[in-house]
Amino acid sequence: MSTGFIANAPTSTAEGEISSSPFWPAISLPDLRATVRLDGTVTTARLKHAVIDAITSVNRDLADWRSARQAEGHTTLAEVPAETIDGHSIHEHSYRRAVYAMTRANLLERYTDYSATGDGVKGADAKVISSDDLYRDARFAIRDILGTTHNTVELI
Repeated sequence: MSTGFIANAPTSTAEGEISSSPFWPAISLPDLRATVRLDGTVTTARLKHAVIDAITSVNRDLADWRSARQAEGHTTLAEVPAETIDGHSIHEHSYRRAVYAMTRANLLERYTDYSATGDGVKGADAKVISSDDLYRDARFAIRDILGTTHNTVELI
């Protein structure tokens, strides 16, 4: 008889943070875990790898924008004039949202084969859809920073 209880692997609160250039805010691994609901099943090493990949991608997409803000004399994202919510600029919130969404999408794509049972295979399609949604959320967050629309138009 099954109780339906699924144990979550524990995580460490001492995982630290990942920083990139001094312009961008550091990404706290415990905060990311709590925000996107990742338990210890995702190891710290795997999480760091996914976060670094996400930061690289987001920073690349925002490189020209960052250069323009630095040319204006802003040394950090927090210094760029913007509305603040909960003590942080909306740009900081959008940056974290982009990195968190890309990290979660990357992990979801890699974990589709996590379970070799039929349940794992049946759930694979839903995970791909979720990762697509997360990549979309990341693009929207990047476009919020850039000040552009969320529309993508493609000629067929």
